[in-house]
Amino acid sequence: MRSEEKMYELIMNIAKADDRVAAVYMNGSRTNPNVPKDIFQDYDIVYVVRETKSFIEDKEWIHKFGKILYMQYPDESPDYPNDKKNHYGWLMQFEDGVRMDLTIQTISFAKEHIYDDKLCRILLDKEDILPAMPDATDRDYYVKKPTEAQFWACTNEFWWCSNNIAKGLWREEMPYVQDMTNFVVRKQLEKMLSWKVGIKTDFQVSVGKSAKYLYRWLEPDEYQGYLNTYFGGNIAEAWTAVLHMCDLFEQTAVYVGSRLGYPYNAAEGKAARGFLEQVQKLPKDAKNI
Repeated sequence: MRSEEKMYELIMNIAKADDRVAAVYMNGSRTNPNVPKDIFQDYDIVYVVRETKSFIEDKEWIHKFGKILYMQYPDESPDYPNDKKNHYGWLMQFEDGVRMDLTIQTISFAKEHIYDDKLCRILLDKEDILPAMPDATDRDYYVKKPTEAQFWACTNEFWWCSNNIAKGLWREEMPYVQDMTNFVVRKQLEKMLSWKVGIKTDFQVSVGKSAKYLYRWLEPDEYQGYLNTYFGGNIAEAWTAVLHMCDLFEQTAVYVGSRLGYPYNAAEGKAARGFLEQVQKLPKDAKNI
């Protein structure tokens, strides 16, 4: 696997040798001082170019970066809009284990959008075309203090949508249960746990994508409790995990609400939890709830 030093040298040398490339900048985890370094970190590289057409039409130039194991062309997907005239990307997994997400942007596009992500570091600017950038920071991703309305909406969404998990489990429709749990209900639990972390850190940290860094600030048993809310394809296991998720959510919501001065609707939680337990006990031939 090529070292970071070797990759930067390669990225810079290719850019310096190509007159079409005016500047290079990087964003993503490698510019974030709060992200631990490991072998799976991508190189999120942007080449600022005079035009995009010649790069897109040349099917061979990206092989200068190494032997590609497989790749993706996100701007060629029929399901998403694109603006190839101004930007285009290649997502490359190389045989040696290195991954690079390379984007080309026109000069005008880069000047307009470079401030969109504060995790940005300029690596090369041949003609001083890019604006000065402050030190890269993940401040934009810090946990934000919720308003009372946001707190209320989170609790209401969690408890209301638990109803859907209940009927899905009774019907033994596990694909639906998994989607409703992980893409809807769990997102509210992530929010609530993130707000707890925010309170403990004065809202000065990021918990990462999918709240993957919660373990840094939660107590070990609490974090393990969160992991215990995940389940596989077994219905009984799912019921246990979902009810545990309800316990963890309520405990966290009470904590967050008390610290922020927001009232928690305990009656709503009790009613929703009671409905879950009632549905769990329903026989498969039940005619009424």
